[in-house]
Amino acid sequence: MRMGLGLLLCGGLLAGAAAAAEIPAPPVAPVRPVTDNYFGTKVIDPYRWMEDRHNPEFLAWARGQNDYARATLAAIPNRGKLLQRIEALDSASTLVRGMQLAPGLLIYEKRRPGDDVYKLYVRSVVSNAETLLLDPNIGSAKGKHQSIDYFAISPDGKYVAVGVSEGGSEESVMRVLETTSGKDLAERIDRVEYGSPAWRDNQSFFYNRFAKMTAGAPETAKYLNSGLWLHQIGTPPEKDVAILAVGLNSRVSLSPVDAPFMVTAPGSKQALAVISHGATPESSVYLAPLSQAHDAQTPWVRVAEQSDGVTNVALHGDDLYLLSHKDASHYKILRLRASDPTLVRAQTVVPASSVVIQDFGVAQDALYIRVLDGGVQKMRRLDFKDDKVADLPKAPVGGVGTAATAPDVAGMLYPVQTWITPQRWIKFDPVAGVASDTGLIPASTVDTSAYQATEVLVKAADGTMIPLSIVSRKGLALDGTHPTYLTGYGAYGISLTPSFLSGQLALLERGGVIAVAHVRGGGEFGEDWHLAGKQATKPNTYRDLIACAEYLVRNRYTSPARLAIRGASAGGITVGMAMTERPDLFRVVLSDVGDSNALRAEYETDGDANSLEYGSAKTKPGFEALLAVDAVSHVKDGVDYPAVLLTTGINDPRVAPWQPGKMAARLQAANPRGRPVLLRVDYDAGHGIGSTRTQRDELQADQIAFMLWQMGDPEFQPTH
Repeated sequence: MRMGLGLLLCGGLLAGAAAAAEIPAPPVAPVRPVTDNYFGTKVIDPYRWMEDRHNPEFLAWARGQNDYARATLAAIPNRGKLLQRIEALDSASTLVRGMQLAPGLLIYEKRRPGDDVYKLYVRSVVSNAETLLLDPNIGSAKGKHQSIDYFAISPDGKYVAVGVSEGGSEESVMRVLETTSGKDLAERIDRVEYGSPAWRDNQSFFYNRFAKMTAGAPETAKYLNSGLWLHQIGTPPEKDVAILAVGLNSRVSLSPVDAPFMVTAPGSKQALAVISHGATPESSVYLAPLSQAHDAQTPWVRVAEQSDGVTNVALHGDDLYLLSHKDASHYKILRLRASDPTLVRAQTVVPASSVVIQDFGVAQDALYIRVLDGGVQKMRRLDFKDDKVADLPKAPVGGVGTAATAPDVAGMLYPVQTWITPQRWIKFDPVAGVASDTGLIPASTVDTSAYQATEVLVKAADGTMIPLSIVSRKGLALDGTHPTYLTGYGAYGISLTPSFLSGQLALLERGGVIAVAHVRGGGEFGEDWHLAGKQATKPNTYRDLIACAEYLVRNRYTSPARLAIRGASAGGITVGMAMTERPDLFRVVLSDVGDSNALRAEYETDGDANSLEYGSAKTKPGFEALLAVDAVSHVKDGVDYPAVLLTTGINDPRVAPWQPGKMAARLQAANPRGRPVLLRVDYDAGHGIGSTRTQRDELQADQIAFMLWQMGDPEFQPTH
């Protein structure tokens, strides 16, 4: 049976009896084994009953676990003081995201120091006057917050379509606002989690909408059979016209997991249908005249299929630009004419090179290209006049966000930051040829001059060199004493690029170290790097993390007694497996909304889509790949595992709460008198997308306080 806090031996640190008396033990999860036979291999699942996320028994157990976790964390001395410092650091900077352009206008989300959520603003380029369009929390239900999921401005800048959801659920409801008055029109369209509105003209737009769930349908049906619709402002959604869906247009074959989206552009007479195939980055692309894209009879012509490796596409007049990794692991950019959209005759305007092309945006004057070069992002420019490609002169580099461009606006804006410098927004003027700070974000009051970021390469178990970013105080004594927070991800081809550490500076201030392992499965070195950590090669992700951890210990940044690893979402596989493989190497494991039960992941809400990244247990190779990285299945009884803090959001649509739930239950049962295993549940959150600043700060305070407690920091030890 799981004991109270007073009986938790923490490597010789015994929590006080007074605390134990105040904090009741967490509930023990009933064991009801279910045995599956996968191609002759039997696997026992002791907690299958948890997989109904709405099951009152599971919800009651999760609430009891959360009560225990919250009480335990709150009892850590100086946790409150740490939170205050994190809040001060995190609120010292203004953040802007999602910038979009229209002639004479900028529209963006912004979070000021005193704000808890991002709000939507519009700014006049001429007068520089800024107007608040939408505070999503106005009118929200008591105890719930709302957040903006996406928005798209009309070509003339008069309207903006906005998706808003509650409680981090990502269950967007789309509305339309007037940018001049802020008037909220009557439009309310639900089931548009990935709505991606694309304006057809100034009065209508295309959008993606999921099918209505039928009574008794399994949870996995939620994200299936989505369709592409056309909405006219002022008409009810039930009168919207279906453009693409399964079986609707004989020219475009869709499976239930496929999701159709539209790409349009000011000044172009073309329309592109982009078909997303679940979690894979490659899409199919179809072309049609925009004037004929108004119903199910649209005469689509196929431009690219999934095997062509196209991951991004845009229009510039009658030109199509495509980003592809086919025969080009670092990606290349192709150009097609609408009059001859035959991919084999496409012109390669930006060939593959030593840098990784990540994405691009179309402006009036040029194609602006974001590339990743040795862990640093920067912007390049392809001039439409002569097709010459060059780096932006004297432009800041670091962690570069998506550029804001528009086909009818010259130049572009982009955000940049580093591990130790806050976000800035840079504007490039193509006439002057100058990149300069827009001044949209006031200078931060946080002094980070005492810190440095170091980039090293670490040899993995198979000899592959893995990039590792290390952030610490300048002149740090390499004596093995520093509390170290090592994070890793490794999935979907997503790269971990420099991002201002903000609240995590609170750990650096205490002499800590923050490290980021760029493990395989990400996109740091292109598609080959992604494929080296996908399905059958997925074990490379956690083995790479182990190699980086060993480097930090070997080079005396830290020791196993002062080393924490953290992974979120797919990173739950990375840290969960690293822990079960090398429990001796880490003192703390932090798993945020983490994939812990990969073998059963395809049975959660978006399981069908994600099985394309991880594999499906319905095939023998898929089963073998999943079992190899199923952390729950690798937990062994009696092992002295690190202290573990698992988190989940009860509204999470991506990693179901039962995944971290199963992991918590299995670890608690495996060694009931071992180090603490806490399951922290947020009842006003989902996958972390749309969480408030307060929620993020509190989670960070809990994680850092937990690790410092477990690492023996005197200021975070119970005094009883």
